Amino acid sequence: MKALVTGGTGFIGSHLVEELIRQGFSVTCLIRDKSDLKWIESYPINYIKVKDVGAGIGSLEDSLGDFDYVFHLAGLTKAGSAEEFFSTNVRGTGSILESLDKYNGNLRRFVHVSSLAAGGPCKGTTAVDTDTEPDPVSDYGYSKLEGERLVRQYMDRFPVTIIRPPAVYGPRDKDFYVVFKMIKKGFFPHMGKSYYSMIYVEDLVKGIIKSAKSDKTIGKTYYLTDREIHTNVSIAEAIAQELRCRYVKIGIPKRVIPLVVSIYTRIFKNGIINPDKLKELKYTHWLCNDDEAAKDFGFQPKVKLKDGVKWTANWYRIHKWL
Repeated sequence: MKALVTGGTGFIGSHLVEELIRQGFSVTCLIRDKSDLKWIESYPINYIKVKDVGAGIGSLEDSLGDFDYVFHLAGLTKAGSAEEFFSTNVRGTGSILESLDKYNGNLRRFVHVSSLAAGGPCKGTTAVDTDTEPDPVSDYGYSKLEGERLVRQYMDRFPVTIIRPPAVYGPRDKDFYVVFKMIKKGFFPHMGKSYYSMIYVEDLVKGIIKSAKSDKTIGKTYYLTDREIHTNVSIAEAIAQELRCRYVKIGIPKRVIPLVVSIYTRIFKNGIINPDKLKELKYTHWLCNDDEAAKDFGFQPKVKLKDGVKWTANWYRIHKWL
């Protein structure tokens, strides 16, 4: 089985590459010329190098014609403008779809990894599911939803499946690492209680692969989650217990949040918090339901938050991030 992975050098993508290899796939990664290969360079992987995935069909030529599965993870999660998000998350996706349509007549599945941000936050406190009308609230979320719409336009040409993960954490993740680091230093910014769905990265990548192997998932969209409701406080507590440290919750009044985000952005250029993320932080419930995934392809998450935090912290320690 031959698989192409875009975004294979990133946090989720590198774990997907590892799991595909463990399951016996022959893996090729579509990468940019200057991609950092440190997480996957020790694996038996082929590479297709391009200057810019969003540059158009010509940049990919006929290099996509020999794959059974394509897992599309490449995209921007942080950007300085809506245009940057749309250039990569929409036009980049379109470029790959065009190439597959032209050169690959035997594709068994195109799996597009989107985001809960494309579906948007809860209406009230009820978790969103596949029947909930998408209502993104950020530029990132809008760009991911537009990318999904492009994918659906090709449903009559090859089989597609869309996966919308919620917050993902695990080894190599730089976003949650910021939270670990703050709590180790003894503080945690608190802007009011919020509720989140989450998933450990290994559960996610196994779910992604399992969805690709099932005929029941063709043309469908799925959320994948650990099936627990987490709060910002319970997440902080789990991290503090693992790190064996105490922390102080620093309350941030809503009226000063934009100023705090502005200062944070100046210090951390590509940090977890930015003006676009602020649009999402205004909403307190980011919950999703994965009943359809359990029903259609037997998705069963294995990792609870306590264990996931422990394994993530151990990885940070081994690699001297903590």
